[in-house]
Formats: sequence, C-alpha cells, structure tokens
Amino acid sequence: MIVRNLVKEYTLPGREEKVRVLKNLSLDENSEIYPIKHGEFVMIRGPSGGGKTTFLNLLGTIDEPTSGSIEIFGEKIDVNSTDAFLADLRLRRIGFVFQTFNLLATMSAFENVELPMVVLGNRSPAECRKRALHLLDIVGLSDRAQHLPSELSGGEQQRTTIARALANEPQLLLLDEPTGDLDTRNTIEIMDLLLKLNRERKVTLVMVTHNPDLECYADRILYVEDGVFKKQAINSHQRRLNYEKYMLHLASLHKRSAGSAAVDMLEDNRN
Repeated sequence: MIVRNLVKEYTLPGREEKVRVLKNLSLDENSEIYPIKHGEFVMIRGPSGGGKTTFLNLLGTIDEPTSGSIEIFGEKIDVNSTDAFLADLRLRRIGFVFQTFNLLATMSAFENVELPMVVLGNRSPAECRKRALHLLDIVGLSDRAQHLPSELSGGEQQRTTIARALANEPQLLLLDEPTGDLDTRNTIEIMDLLLKLNRERKVTLVMVTHNPDLECYADRILYVEDGVFKKQAINSHQRRLNYEKYMLHLASLHKRSAGSAAVDMLEDNRN
C-alpha cells in the first residue's frame, strides 16, 4: 500500500479558510516511513484531532483526498476515481471494523455476516450460508448465530462485526478504535483474535487506537500528529497481553507504583 503526497482539506461552515487535516503524507519507497506491506499489522497512534481517522477513511475510500494518491492492490485512488469503482473496491477487497459496531439491529448475527456476500453476489445462497456459519465459528460465536445484536454482549457484537468484515475475503482490514467501547477482558480477546487472523490468514491490518498498551500486537506503529507522520516504531515480534498480568499492571498504575510491570504483562508468542 503506497501513499504519495496525501492532502485532505475541509471547509467548515462559517469559515472561508480551509482546514488542512493531512499534510503531504507519504508512505513510499522514497520516504523515511515505508509502504504498508501485504500481511503487515500496522497501528496508527497519535493525539485526538491529529488525522488518524481521516487517514484511515482515505485508505478505505470512504473519503476522497484533496490531492495526492493512494495505491492499494495495484489500483490507484485519487480525486479522479469514480464512485462505482470505489464502491466495488470496498465491497470486494476491504473490510471495516469501527468502535461502534454498526450491526443491523433487525438482523441476526448470522444475517449480518451473510449480508455482504449476498450484496456481492458471487456465491450461491448455500455457499453464503456455509461461509457465514464458518466465520461465526472462527470468532467463537457459532452458538449465537441466531441472536439479534441487542441480545449480544459488546464483545460478541464486535466479534460479529469482525466476522462480517471478513465475509468477502478482504485483503485489507481497517479498524478504527475497535476496542474503544470494550472492557479489559474483551479488549484482549478481540486483540488476540485480530492477531490470529493476521498471522494465520495473512490479512493486512491497519488499526487506529488511543491505547498505547496495545502496540505490542503490531508489527509497526505509525505516529500521526498535526496531519503528518512524526515517527514510526517497529516491533521485533508481535506479542499478546496476558490478562491476569495486565490487570495487575493496571492496578499498580492506579496506585501510582507501576514500576516495570509493563514488561511483565506481555506474553512471548514467537513460537
């Protein structure tokens, strides 16, 4: 995934001067921060208002750049890209997971997961049903398939959202604060699931988060501030949070005596 000189400006009501949210962002062979690779797990971090979600929306073609270009799967996206082309790209090759689950309230978990396949129309009804059930099994919800979103916990709703995002076998999964509304246990369970999908299915993940404790899951962290990339950090290997140790770490922070607990809250998963 290559980004070249990406600019995004907005015009706010009552103001003549445009607000520039992103300022010539680049992820290419000539920039210090290199392109996002296939199968990579990249996190986007930075202060509120710095441009993280705007950048994610541009990657997902939900919004269009003011200038500059994005190249995804060899396809160039810029101000000249048609709505039909972008809609087809989103449906076939990009999955989305947001902080608010955005499940259809009148449809069961199974129906929510099945819907993108029905819309795309390249599978028979039997194949759609089989894949929807398989995806719910992958995320640990095979016994909740017929439940409405209102009958699911927050963690279960987010698992359903992830299953739906995977329905059409996307090559890219974009996640905007996917654990923001979840408690600690569900946060770790969702992050473990995402790491498993990244490792086993080689899905490229780009995730926005405010939580620095989740950086251990990523291959690389990009820090965005005031519309520019400030720096990047690279993990030598991905690691998971250990729930019990992490809770002790949080408790120690609450008591203002964390010490070196941050190191102990991780699990080594290189094997």
